Amino acid sequence: MTTVTDIEYQADGKTMVGRLAMPEGDGKCPAVLIAHEGPGLDEQQRRRADHLAELGYVAFALDYQGGGVAMADREAMMARLDELWHDPERTRELARAGLEILLDQPRTDPTKVAAIGYCFGGYLVFELARAGTNLAVVVGFHPRLATPRPLDAANITAKVLVCIGAEDPLISVGERLMFEEQMRAAGVDWRMNLYGGAQHSFTHPDVDSIGVPGLRFDPIATERSWRAMLDLFDETFR
Repeated sequence: MTTVTDIEYQADGKTMVGRLAMPEGDGKCPAVLIAHEGPGLDEQQRRRADHLAELGYVAFALDYQGGGVAMADREAMMARLDELWHDPERTRELARAGLEILLDQPRTDPTKVAAIGYCFGGYLVFELARAGTNLAVVVGFHPRLATPRPLDAANITAKVLVCIGAEDPLISVGERLMFEEQMRAAGVDWRMNLYGGAQHSFTHPDVDSIGVPGLRFDPIATERSWRAMLDLFDETFR
């Protein structure tokens, strides 16, 4: 039986509340760090941690907005994300704080750690990789690909998977091409999956209710991208 625990920790001058999910058994397991979408840690990301634990992974869904809740004020959320994007070191520290929780778990195999992120959370885990962090896999679902420090791609040692909707209006073709060139120049083991018809935030079942043009849930692309991630985990951790 899996076990779940909400864990408080300090980062960026805030009290963060993340979700730790532990698989059955008592041996060491591969581990997955999860970074939520821009608004904050919600039930969808908690369920992802729980599901990964059911699949045999130690999973920790970090919090980078504070309180373990989603921000209700969209304007304030966007302002904070803009601040973080312009301050990569601050963003990386938020990611490291969550990673430390995951690595502190006795059942985490430190040689088999993945970091996955959604929307801005995808950018956050990519920055963790660009900092040279020892990760085996990094996965971004509809992530922001631009970075203030493109040359730091040379520090990435993880396998990289990007999953993007082909009709995502927030991630331009030009941004995708720049990311590709950075990966290529750095010699990273990378792949990018494009899902026809899918828009931004295609993995979140509740995104349609926000009513923002260009954000739409796509269950088929969600399933395909999740399967692609698990395939990469199997390839890397077997």
